[in-house]
Amino acid sequence: MTPPIIEWVKLYTTPEDLYRTYVDSAKHSEMTGMPAEMSEQVGAKWSAFGGSIYGTNLMFVPGKMIVQTWRSTEFKKTDSDSIMVMNFSKTTDGAAQIHLVHVNVAEQDHKGVTNGWKQYYWDPWRAYIKKLKGKK
Repeated sequence: MTPPIIEWVKLYTTPEDLYRTYVDSAKHSEMTGMPAEMSEQVGAKWSAFGGSIYGTNLMFVPGKMIVQTWRSTEFKKTDSDSIMVMNFSKTTDGAAQIHLVHVNVAEQDHKGVTNGWKQYYWDPWRAYIKKLKGKK
């Protein structure tokens, strides 16, 4: 069993904006620079990075939490789905925080997924927020 991936990420926007960016296909695609198919429908399939990660929506608390099954193309057919939970909250200095818990990531992809959160989500998300603030 692989250890859980647990991260705290601070971004200078609102929890609601973070939530909306993640669940909206167009915003998610723009933020990551890769095609995404997202929805807020429980039970619906989702995918990102042109289908290289995918899963099923399990639960939503609008503006606050997202729970999804999660797989990558590196998972073997015999690997169980992993579970990803993102919680969004305000910080005392007016920013927003993401608390990510990602469990049951396949052993052969654990290092890639761990590094991938920063490379493919946190850094692009920061750049996306900065770009949006520059448009105002």
